Order: sequence, then structure tokens, then C-alpha cells
Amino acid sequence: MKHLITFIAFALSTHALADTIIVQSTTSTQNSGLYDYLLPILKKETGLQVNVVAVGTGQAIKNAMRCDGDVLLVHAKSAEEKFVADGYGGYRRDLMYNDFVIVGPKADPANLAGARDVIDALQRIKQAGAKFASRGDDSGTHKKERSLWQAAAIDPEAGSGQWYLETGSGMGATLNTGLGLGAYVLTDRATWISFANKQDSILLFEGEPALFNQYGVVPVNVGKCPNVNQAAAETFTQWLLSNTGQAAIGAYQVEGKQLFFPNAH
Repeated sequence: MKHLITFIAFALSTHALADTIIVQSTTSTQNSGLYDYLLPILKKETGLQVNVVAVGTGQAIKNAMRCDGDVLLVHAKSAEEKFVADGYGGYRRDLMYNDFVIVGPKADPANLAGARDVIDALQRIKQAGAKFASRGDDSGTHKKERSLWQAAAIDPEAGSGQWYLETGSGMGATLNTGLGLGAYVLTDRATWISFANKQDSILLFEGEPALFNQYGVVPVNVGKCPNVNQAAAETFTQWLLSNTGQAAIGAYQVEGKQLFFPNAH
């Protein structure tokens, strides 16, 4: 009888594990409330229990490379493609997109409102010596920010601790710190719309191709990580890429605004 009870308990726990996955994710999808909306729908349709680890994209990739996760959902396409090329990901698919924006104090000391493009906007911040708060954490947002500074021929780290402030924190914490100091901040639009502590700051620059923000989904390769729940990871990924999952992503709104735009191929 004792052995029978032990076997039943093992079978039940194995079944539970079969329906559970860990998603290594960027913070923006978590901060925006997307998972709170999306995962109950997914669980109802597939039975999957999804546990999300929300960190910067760079850290999420490192975690997945250590086999601490079944799926990667982040927003740094070149890093995701390298993850797959190095054998850690089974494949990568575009999932959805939004864009980055620059927010800052209403007084707008660098006059971003008059900027021709994002390069001009960053050059104005540097020339004005206006404060800029960076995540400084190798996240997808930080990677984008660094590429924009490079395109503007500016080394912001030369002004570190003066006008350029590196928080080493997630998007929400960086917004709190930056806006509290009257700084400009590059953020994804979804986090900004959902952000409750806007203080005396507003959206000052938006709307050009260089600020495009693509999200991708990558199942971790069981060949590199034998502990991966491959079947459940594939169910999760294919549901997100399906017409049903894409429609659910597109239907998510905050304050009447759509935060993510599905574009799976």
C-alpha cells in the first residue's frame, strides 16, 4: 500500500511538471501587465502553468544559457539569433512589436520637441548637458539605447555620473529614478503607458523607424539543456504564434491603447 501511494504521488507530480514551464522574459512584457492578461487565457486553452522570470534581456539570455528556463521571450533580435546559432535555442520567431519613446520633464531643457530625428534628439541632450537616465543593465532597451548613442557619434559613458546616469535597474525602477531627477529616459511604449508614477514628465519624442521594438520567442534547445520541458515549451510557443494567441496579444489594451502588435510569420 505504501509503495502504491508513493507511485501515485510521483505520477501526479510528474504530470504537474509536464504542464509547467519557465519563461525567461524581458521586464517590459511583465511591467505592462501583458502576462497577467495573457497567461490565464493560455492556461484555459492548453492547461499550461507558466512561471515568468522577468529580468533584462541580457540576463534572461544568460539564465537560459544556464538551462534555467524552457522558453526565451525577449527583445534583442541579434542576441536572440546568436543564442540560436550557438545551439541554445531550437529556433526563433518574431512574435510582436511596439516601439521605444523618450520621456522627460515637461520643461524639456534639451528641446526634444524640436528634434528632427532621434539622432538629433540625443545630440541635443548631450549639448544641453541635460540629465539622461540609462538602465545600464544590458537589457534589450539598454542595447537599443547604446546603438542609438553610437549612431549619434556620442560616448555617453564619458559623462557618467554627471549628465549620464546609469541605474543598473529594470525599466520601472529606472523611470522612477530618472523622472525623480528630472532626466530623460528611453523606454518601451508599453511600460510608459502602464507606468503609474509619471510625476511631472511627458512623452517628448516618438515615431520613427529607428525606435522600432521587435519581440521574439525562442524555445530552449533540449540538445543543450536536457532538463527542458520540450513538449510544453513547444505548446506555449505555438500557441503564441497561432491565430488565437496573436489575436489575444493584439486585444490587450491599457487606458484604451493597444500595447503590442502581433506580427508572427
